[in-house]
Amino acid sequence: MLASGIYDYIDVLNKGANAAWLRESAISNNIANGDTPGYKRQDVDFEGILEFELGRSKYKSLDKKVKDVNLGHMDHLDAEIYTDAENYSYRLDKNNVDPEQEYAELASVRIKYNGLIDSMSKEFARIKSVIK
Repeated sequence: MLASGIYDYIDVLNKGANAAWLRESAISNNIANGDTPGYKRQDVDFEGILEFELGRSKYKSLDKKVKDVNLGHMDHLDAEIYTDAENYSYRLDKNNVDPEQEYAELASVRIKYNGLIDSMSKEFARIKSVIK
């Protein structure tokens, strides 16, 4: 099989879309637990993971950086849910969920997810046009 790298960007976009979906679930869970005493908000940081991975290979083109990320089988780009600011709370019940912030984050992650899906569709359309 030839390793053409034709799907390198699509693979990274797919990991980003998966992380956005996971983040939307975490934010929805935060909103649902906004009145639960002692609940600590959760979040996902895919952008930080991707920035770290792309920054590891300085002075290379973006195409080369994405290819290097894909060579590692992309397992290191799996985003995970983490608990945010475990000891911080401005409320008496020790819950650190700010509903207004969560709704803003939810809108933001939905826009990102839709953008990632749109970008993947465009990449597939480019590949399809080359094959024709």
